[in-house]
Amino acid sequence: MTNDNIPRVNLGLLVLRLVAGGIMIVHGLQKVFVFGLGNVGANFVKMGIPGANVMGPFIGVLEVLAPIAILIGLLTRLAALGLAFDMLGAITFVHFKNGFFAPMGFEFPLSLLGMYAVLVIAGAGDFSLDASLARRRTHV
Repeated sequence: MTNDNIPRVNLGLLVLRLVAGGIMIVHGLQKVFVFGLGNVGANFVKMGIPGANVMGPFIGVLEVLAPIAILIGLLTRLAALGLAFDMLGAITFVHFKNGFFAPMGFEFPLSLLGMYAVLVIAGAGDFSLDASLARRRTHV
């Protein structure tokens, strides 16, 4: 990659973070504030998800906090890894049996899984708190 491409890559990672974080935070806020964490756990029980009464609330909180981290670019790889596993679980336990196509299939969670995998691999890019903190550490 030439140095000419670096600004575009960083801008692309920012766009990816805004889209992937923005989509998931809405889902997390819905789980926490519309459905309620107890109801999320109960729904996870109905879907046959192991440890549903613990995993339901955990996923609700994860889907609020991890997207915030991704949006601001703080601990991006860790947050994206958590959400990648979230989507892997959604595909495995809920969507795969419904085939590929949305709205019930695994097409949409697979797309999100791909977005989070890119962030795990590439990181947040220069327009992030992760990069800002890394720059501060190298100047100390």
